[in-house]
Amino acid sequence: MKKRLQDKVAIVTGAGGGLGRAHALELARHGARVVVNDLAGRDDAAAARAVADEIRRHGGEAMAHAGDVTSAADMQAMADAALARWGRIDILVNNAGILRDKSFAKMSIDDFRLVLDVHVMGAVNATKAVWAPMQAQRHGRIVMTTSSSGLYGNFGQSNYGAAKMALVGLMQTLALEGAKYGVHVNCLAPTAATAMTEGVLPPEALARLTAERVSPGLLALVGDEAPTRMILLAGAGSFESANITMTQGVHLGDAADVAERLCARLDEVTARTGETVPASGWEQYRLELAKAVPA
Repeated sequence: MKKRLQDKVAIVTGAGGGLGRAHALELARHGARVVVNDLAGRDDAAAARAVADEIRRHGGEAMAHAGDVTSAADMQAMADAALARWGRIDILVNNAGILRDKSFAKMSIDDFRLVLDVHVMGAVNATKAVWAPMQAQRHGRIVMTTSSSGLYGNFGQSNYGAAKMALVGLMQTLALEGAKYGVHVNCLAPTAATAMTEGVLPPEALARLTAERVSPGLLALVGDEAPTRMILLAGAGSFESANITMTQGVHLGDAADVAERLCARLDEVTARTGETVPASGWEQYRLELAKAVPA
């Protein structure tokens, strides 16, 4: 029986351990040829090679790539290596990430910038490297790794939360730009026990939050029937979705007391009856102009 991802070529960044390793193994299990990326340091590169070896031991095809997602040149070299070996790139999973948790008052600007560089620019660099090949073959599946810390906030993670929400914005626009080329872009928000969560969650919770329970969600975002612009939440074997919505709000015109009336009617502005999930940023313009100049 043909596997769901038979002969597809997938790249997973930060795949030497944790979620990235689980993603790489799951993709391979469904037939994908996998580029296992991690940093070029001795331990990271060895971990990536070990994951690639594990895939091959189970009859799959894989290659390890040592490269830093914050380096556009490294990410281009990674894409070039995949194309040279297999002739195409079908799937990119932007998984690489780091934590530098502290309250905002105690956080250095360097730690804030580093987290954004790895998560946001790392995803940008990897995506840029595969974008043209995916457009040319008129098929591609790209997954950004977001987080509930970005979607909903989390104490001590202003840098991480900002980076993770930025990836949602990147996904929204790239999904629009990739649509006519068959390039689908989605977000995965995992809840899993990895090296980044050690010491944060109690042992009984960590036992349920295995990376392997997240990776099936990834498969829903990278197959031929995958949606686009979806934010899929996954953890402990459960799956949910998140949406950026817009309420119907109120129209207050140009009167001098607009600010005062707005403050008095904020409950109407936030009322969720009739809220929508906008197809693009233009929906705000359309809604506001329709209320200002009714037909």
